[in-house]
Amino acid sequence: MAWRTNLSRSVKEIRFLFCQSSPASAPAREFVNKNYGHIKALNPSLPVLIRECSGVKPQLWARYDMGVERCVLLDGLTEAQIGGKLEELAKVGESLKSK
Repeated sequence: MAWRTNLSRSVKEIRFLFCQSSPASAPAREFVNKNYGHIKALNPSLPVLIRECSGVKPQLWARYDMGVERCVLLDGLTEAQIGGKLEELAKVGESLKSK
C-alpha cells in the first residue's frame, strides 16, 4: 500500500468511468466508495475524477507527464483487482519518469 502514498508523484490525474446502475460497473463503484477518501487523504493535490455515464463499460484512466495517458478496462474485475490495476498504472508512471 506504500504506492498509494506516492501516487501523486507518478500520476498527474486519475479518472474512473462507469455506469451508475449496471452490474458490470458495481465493483468499480464500490472501489471508489471505499477507497476515494483514503487516496485523496494521502494525495490531496491529485485530481481524482469520477465520471458516470449510462451504459459505459467501467474504465480507469491515468494521465502522466507530457499528456501520456493509459486506460484499463475494469469490466469483470473485483474490487481487489481494480486496486491492483491502479497500482500497475502507478508503476507505469514511475517507469516513465525514470526514462
